[in-house]
Amino acid sequence: MATISDVAALAGVSTATVSRALNGKATVDPELAARVRTAADQLGYQPNGPARNLRRQEAAVVALIISDVENPFFTAIARGVEDVAHEVGYSVVLCNSDESAGKENRYIDIAIQERVAGVILSPTGTTSSVEKLAARGTAFVAVDRPLPQQDSDVVLVDTRLAARQATEHLIAQGYQRIGCITGPSGVRTADDRLAGYRDALKAAKHRSSTKLVRRTEYKAAGAHKAALDVLSQEEPPDALLVANSAMAVGVLQALQERGIRPGRDVGLVAFDDAPWAALVDPPLSVVAQPAYEIGTVAARLLLARIADGSRPPTTTTLGARLIERGSSHRG
Repeated sequence: MATISDVAALAGVSTATVSRALNGKATVDPELAARVRTAADQLGYQPNGPARNLRRQEAAVVALIISDVENPFFTAIARGVEDVAHEVGYSVVLCNSDESAGKENRYIDIAIQERVAGVILSPTGTTSSVEKLAARGTAFVAVDRPLPQQDSDVVLVDTRLAARQATEHLIAQGYQRIGCITGPSGVRTADDRLAGYRDALKAAKHRSSTKLVRRTEYKAAGAHKAALDVLSQEEPPDALLVANSAMAVGVLQALQERGIRPGRDVGLVAFDDAPWAALVDPPLSVVAQPAYEIGTVAARLLLARIADGSRPPTTTTLGARLIERGSSHRG
């Protein structure tokens, strides 16, 4: 396969001149440019598309950095981003930060090195490396969680209100000792879901107890352990609000191991309407978040930011919807 050096040698010019000529730079003498094109044709040389774009700083690529690629919520966001980006000729590179600030930082470094047109990210924890993007003028949009100490376009769900409404539903069903299994402290969505749960208990004058709350990683394994722990108490909860669908898998596993049936022995509502949620027995009550819409809105905001970096930052807050099924109804 011919290289740029082969073309330069045949045309009798430098590799820099080959690069400028093939990129249509007006600074190249027309006679030299013609020699370069003739040499490239003779050798069958094809410039590397992404590399050529990088030299021109016009890579039509968007990086999407999500916190858990196994979570259907984030994959639905990714689908929304990809559909909008594809319409206008952009490609999407998917990066999984795994709730790790270190991995997020490395992916941002790679995005800068590859000169992507923009970045959409679900920030990890309380720190972020987006100031590097801002310093280079790379467009970025946050989804699901706001960026700490950084003005940016952001697309959120009113997850505190959604958690309150889900807890109010459990209260209305007559559950008395409602527990909450949520994500790590400092992760905005985890904090907000716990706050919404407490808002509902306070408004209903229900007794709130730290013994009924567990915080763990946003993963099935952590939630499984947390559920076994909270259920092993002398006065276990008679209902649970679970902060995402991955955690719900761990909680359902714990209930099965203990012979506890959702909807009969314990009420259960989980965030995110995973494809399997309606198929378990009894079907799982969920807080359905508009994940695909989060992705499409974020992608459109990013494209607008790429076109005009001086636009004032915007915050878009979408609503969630409680879907009541058998797991939260006393049966």
